[in-house]
Amino acid sequence: MFGNKTVVDMIDRSAENPADRRKFLRAAGVAGLGTVGAGLIGTQAISAANAAAPSDGAVLNFALNLEYLEAEFYSYAVHGRGLNSRLTTGKGARGGVVGGAKVPFKSKNIKRYAAEIAGDELDHVRFLRTALGGAKVSRPRIDLRTSFTNAAIAAGVIKKGQKFNPFADEDSFLLGAYIFEDVGVTAYKGAAPLISNKGYLEAAAGILAVEAYHAGIIREALYEKGLFSAARKISDARDSLDGKKSLDQGIYRKNEANLVPTDKNGIAYSRSPGQVLNIVYLNPASVSKGGFFPKGVNGDVTKSA
Repeated sequence: MFGNKTVVDMIDRSAENPADRRKFLRAAGVAGLGTVGAGLIGTQAISAANAAAPSDGAVLNFALNLEYLEAEFYSYAVHGRGLNSRLTTGKGARGGVVGGAKVPFKSKNIKRYAAEIAGDELDHVRFLRTALGGAKVSRPRIDLRTSFTNAAIAAGVIKKGQKFNPFADEDSFLLGAYIFEDVGVTAYKGAAPLISNKGYLEAAAGILAVEAYHAGIIREALYEKGLFSAARKISDARDSLDGKKSLDQGIYRKNEANLVPTDKNGIAYSRSPGQVLNIVYLNPASVSKGGFFPKGVNGDVTKSA
């Protein structure tokens, strides 16, 4: 899909620097205003954001942390095992994965959907690691057990004292996948304005498109099963974590299907890196670890909004 020259160009841009975290969050503040709002920003603000832009490697390393999480989730669900250890090395502390099991799928189609998504997420991990070269971060510690229970309790899908296992059956699997997929789409869209290298930008756009396909598959499967209430609760929970503005949308509203969550202009919304971390850390406060990443993510961008 991407030629050798493109990958070499990416590697040349991949070195992170100590100021990346600060620059990333500054730039994300401007990016978070959205496509329409950006036109209202003065030229001085835009110039300042451009000057503070982080290295493209920092942006994609942030994405790599999220790809590790998705790849591990789907790999366990489909194959009953996680990533090969050779795909987990890099900068930062390498952590293990807690939880995960093969899902006893009943529907042949949903099993096939999961298998295709698992393959795509594995390819994303491989591609980003190759593109980042020696600057790639290692897989951080990932919790696929307690985190899902805490997320389900916070969303009101289950009651306190109960447990939620996304690997127990295919309905639970779809709800677990739903937690991730919409977040992945908004994360890549929010990061796009921060990427300066055209090769990186093309790659990120390609991954964003794939994540959007995945999100559509999961949302449609949930809709067909009539899991409207649980999906809405998860959507509301994500919204409560990523700030005061209402961004998230369930799969059903006003007696109509809502499989494609967009704004009034038909445009998918964005999340800043800090907002994404609020969700995966399962904490609306400014923190550096928790939830699905009990020790935090690797790289210089580790603190939520």
